[in-house]
Amino acid sequence: MAQVRFRLAAALAAGVLAGCGARHAAPAPRAEAPLASVLVEPVQIPAERFFDGIVKAVNRATIVAQTSGRIAAVYRDVNDTVPAGALLMRLRATMQRADLLKAQAALRAARARAREAQTRYRRILAMYQQRVLPKADFDRVRAARDAAVAQMNAARAALESATEGVAYTEIRAPYAGVVIERLVQVGEAVAPGTPLVKVASLQDLRVVLSVPQSLAGAVRRAGKGMVYVGGRWIVARRVTVFPAASALSNTFRVRLALPVAVPGLYPGMVVRAAFVTGERQRLLVPCSAVVRRSAVTAVYLLQPNGDVLMQQVRLGERRGNRIEVLSGLMAGDRVALDPLRAVQRLEPFPDMAGTAQ
Repeated sequence: MAQVRFRLAAALAAGVLAGCGARHAAPAPRAEAPLASVLVEPVQIPAERFFDGIVKAVNRATIVAQTSGRIAAVYRDVNDTVPAGALLMRLRATMQRADLLKAQAALRAARARAREAQTRYRRILAMYQQRVLPKADFDRVRAARDAAVAQMNAARAALESATEGVAYTEIRAPYAGVVIERLVQVGEAVAPGTPLVKVASLQDLRVVLSVPQSLAGAVRRAGKGMVYVGGRWIVARRVTVFPAASALSNTFRVRLALPVAVPGLYPGMVVRAAFVTGERQRLLVPCSAVVRRSAVTAVYLLQPNGDVLMQQVRLGERRGNRIEVLSGLMAGDRVALDPLRAVQRLEPFPDMAGTAQ
């Protein structure tokens, strides 16, 4: 009986151990998901040449004084954005207002004389038609009437000039823009022609640069240009190649008209410009597939047997979400799209994971 109990306990213990072993057994290995990749193939892209250019405002003016006086007040200063017609500064207008009052009084007197001369002319005309007065008297009255009308017109012109003189004491912006320089101070005496303030419009800008004589023809025929601004390429509205070259540098001046109100551009900035001169073949890869670690720039290549290889590359220009590969890859290579997953396949170098560009 004791032997039977021992055997039963042993059987129960074996069953418990078997159950525990089944509960903690290692799961069966799962098949690893394939890496997303892209096949590297030559792509036809525009052939470009790059130059440095200077941003200039199409509408830029140096406002000068058109009358004499002293600066009474300055309302706008450097870096102030102003609408068209905004009052920038004011001159003392004592003399100009006095001239305006004189012109107004002279016009009133001239009008009164003209009315009187016109009334006398009508009365003499009626008497002349009735043959009461000789023609000589009529001619004198008509000449007096014409002289009075001429004096009235001259007084009207003098009033317009005096009014314009008062308006000259108010310095206003010729167009919407920004004040880039103020050249006078309050209390300073100015004369006609004295520079007062410089204003430039930021709505309409262009880039001016020079290209070698050997490229001027290709740039003129293609008529396409771009400017690199704020991490992106801005296509020029119009490319103008000047018709005359510089004899000293053998270059042609080129002007790129930019779209209206490009953010991040200001007159005087140096920017990079590109001109399309033809077409060429290049290898492009997604920017997200490129990794950088210290001075190494690389991608992860998928081998036919499933292995992953880290391949150093030399990059060129970025084009949207893709970038040129100048060396390190060949047509037909397959590049991993997820560098973080690809680096996990590199058993000998588990610490070489870069950060996606």
